[in-house]
Amino acid sequence: MENTNQQNNSRGKADFPPSLWGCSFAPFCFPQMEFKSYSRQVEELKENVKDMLMASKKDPVEHIEFINLLCRLGVSYHFDKEIENNLKEIFADLPNLLEKHDFDLYTLSLLFRVFRQHGFKMPCVVFDKFKDTKGEFKETIINDVKGILGLYEASFLSVHGEQVLDEALVFTKANLESSAMQSSPRLADHIRNALIRPFHKGVPRIEARKYISFYEEDESRNDTLLKFAKIDFNRVQLLHRQELSNLSRWWNDFKLSVEFPYAKDGIVEVYFRANGVHFEPQYAFSRMVVTKYTKIVSLLDDTCDAHASFEEIQLFTNAIERCCMDAINQLPAEYLKVLYSALLDLFSETESDMGKQGLSYALYYVKEAFKELTRGYQAEAQWVPLGHGQPFGVDVPNRLETTRYGVIMAAFNVVKDEVAGEEEYEWLKSNPKIMKAGKMICRLVKDIVGHEVEQKRGDSASGVERFMKQYDVSEKKAIEEIQKMVANGWKDINEDCMRPTNAPMRLLQQIVNLVRVTEVTYGHNDDAYTIPQSLKDYVTLLYVEKVPMCE
Repeated sequence: MENTNQQNNSRGKADFPPSLWGCSFAPFCFPQMEFKSYSRQVEELKENVKDMLMASKKDPVEHIEFINLLCRLGVSYHFDKEIENNLKEIFADLPNLLEKHDFDLYTLSLLFRVFRQHGFKMPCVVFDKFKDTKGEFKETIINDVKGILGLYEASFLSVHGEQVLDEALVFTKANLESSAMQSSPRLADHIRNALIRPFHKGVPRIEARKYISFYEEDESRNDTLLKFAKIDFNRVQLLHRQELSNLSRWWNDFKLSVEFPYAKDGIVEVYFRANGVHFEPQYAFSRMVVTKYTKIVSLLDDTCDAHASFEEIQLFTNAIERCCMDAINQLPAEYLKVLYSALLDLFSETESDMGKQGLSYALYYVKEAFKELTRGYQAEAQWVPLGHGQPFGVDVPNRLETTRYGVIMAAFNVVKDEVAGEEEYEWLKSNPKIMKAGKMICRLVKDIVGHEVEQKRGDSASGVERFMKQYDVSEKKAIEEIQKMVANGWKDINEDCMRPTNAPMRLLQQIVNLVRVTEVTYGHNDDAYTIPQSLKDYVTLLYVEKVPMCE
């Protein structure tokens, strides 16, 4: 291979830390006997838990509380149909339920959050009764720590125009910070975790693992349900470790990390994102496909962002438009040919897999998403030298196309009889509001975290820097305003998830989960995708350590 570092290229060079995990997952040998034991126990306990779920129906509030527990413990996917049907029934009778009962703050907040998280738009006016004659929340509810924590969590399900929920967020956040210092250690930890990341914005698998430990300390816990959650977590973890093993070997066999020493190497971190969108066993094939595509996109991103010349990016984009092996001859550098060949191999693999399932059309949408992405990279490379002079928002349409969301969502749906058919692919391709909002959030949170690093690398000015310049404000003020834009993006997402929806709930949930993964990856003033150390604890928690079983 030619020495690409000697290219006539004035662009900055990335300097990424090495992967923390290397080949550590590759040798994993799947323990069949242990998995069978877990599976047998899960099936036995599942029947008991299902009986409990049905028995709780005698009291609608008790039933929703049980559904909430199943969701927070990460086992609700076993009962999707039952939960869907039961929530429909209760929601249809909600006006009657609210008229008959004077529910307290915690109960109303629970009902509101669970209904809205499942797409049922419970009205926010139910919280008006906790306001005084001046229109402010009553001081008397401050002592109801459980209630204001519930209201805080519920406020993140707001849509545009719901002022009471905007006010609730400000009110509860201010009071919870002081309540944490005066509460028991267990409750204080729960409050602090919620203040860092509310449940609605958390990655489901991470939230489940943390809640299992929290629920274990609850004196009123249901031991059967706790055992079910623990065994199921460990069972599914074995499947995830097997997937990581297969993907690690795939990545090592490609030797692309050797061919592209300037690029990020972490296959584990990429899998973390795919797993965050859907952790359930039935989505194993999709997770594998998404991880492979995302890894290729990551290589392309690093190549275009800080290595290739504009001319090389332009020629690579032209080759992607043709999407055939003949186009490889127009690529001027060997490393680009290697990358292009790897992508075509992945397209071919997808075509073979989809053809067997009668879903050949799926590859067309994956290719189209990839073409849009590379066009975005080309445009981005073109305005890099001009970026410092561009007003905030001028380049937004293109910057949204380089968030990878289009490729990830197209790739995630290449699985038979699940989530998306041609109609759903066309809906995704139309770039609906929820996708625009997800891309916007991704771009803005990355701007907040990465603008200093980008400037050191010589990239164009980040959104934060350009906002500061355009509006003549401090960095702190710029970040505050951009965070408001992120909050509005979440309201767009919440609106598109309210029934009746324009797409299946499972597809919408994929988009929501992808945004959640983005928030987790970039949510602690750190780029956890670029700096693997930042994801180390999550990777260990989800894929290395088992949940300890009760003695």
